[in-house]
Amino acid sequence: MFDFRRFAQHGWVPSQKPTPCPARERFGRNVFGLRQGMNLTQEALAEKVGISVRYTQSIEAGEYWPALPTLLKLRKALGATWEELFRDCGE
Repeated sequence: MFDFRRFAQHGWVPSQKPTPCPARERFGRNVFGLRQGMNLTQEALAEKVGISVRYTQSIEAGEYWPALPTLLKLRKALGATWEELFRDCGE
């Protein structure tokens, strides 16, 4: 069996964040704005979507694009249109 703890102990786990992406950062700001507009905390949004608070923070910071199933849940939880989520994210 693979022992992840031992693997991580030796520093073999990559710690580098993804390369910055303006579209991803804009998407994160859109999520942040929509969440604030609904008076939701990151914790409340994470619970509604079924993701961790840290992942919610990463999305809002523009570090990651959510996977499609998460994106669908995020849209529903925020009561947003696709246009609102992806406003100014590029062509």
